[in-house]
Amino acid sequence: MTSAMVRLFPPRTPAAVTIAVWGMVGVVALIVSAIVRLSPLAIEPLTMGMTPLQWALYIGWSLFNLYAEGYKGFQKAFVPRAVARAFYVARYPRPLHVVLAPLFTMGLFYATRKRLILSWGLVIGVTALVTLVRGLAQPWRGIVDAGVVLGLTYGTVALLIAFVAVLRGRPLTVSAQVPADAPQ
Repeated sequence: MTSAMVRLFPPRTPAAVTIAVWGMVGVVALIVSAIVRLSPLAIEPLTMGMTPLQWALYIGWSLFNLYAEGYKGFQKAFVPRAVARAFYVARYPRPLHVVLAPLFTMGLFYATRKRLILSWGLVIGVTALVTLVRGLAQPWRGIVDAGVVLGLTYGTVALLIAFVAVLRGRPLTVSAQVPADAPQ
């Protein structure tokens, strides 16, 4: 079954590492782009002054997002799967999968039905939330963005640490969630 627990050591040939790195670099670039765009908006409320309630929301929302988005969403769910998929495409390279390795790594194609629904649902949901948050005035937008920036930053660091750990020899222990008829 494609979602079963696995324990494999990914290939570490120069070609495989290059493919896996390409997948990770693309994912990290997307996340870092969001961090860079949102950081000024997240910092702005700190310079304009906030009421005690706004400060409490700023801090509380930031801590909540560190846990919910950074730890639970990224470190525990997205990171292991993304690393497994980056090394899967490196182990079984197909030209289109290699070219689109960042999207492959994010689970946006060549995945189980469940993974496709979850990945695309997340993309659509985040896009909808971004659209809604853009309409908020400061400091409210900054409060929301501060939590998002912290969660994304935590997630990016977790992603890089996990990826380097696999490059250094740690085995993969989660399924890449590829279709049932895909090479395993």
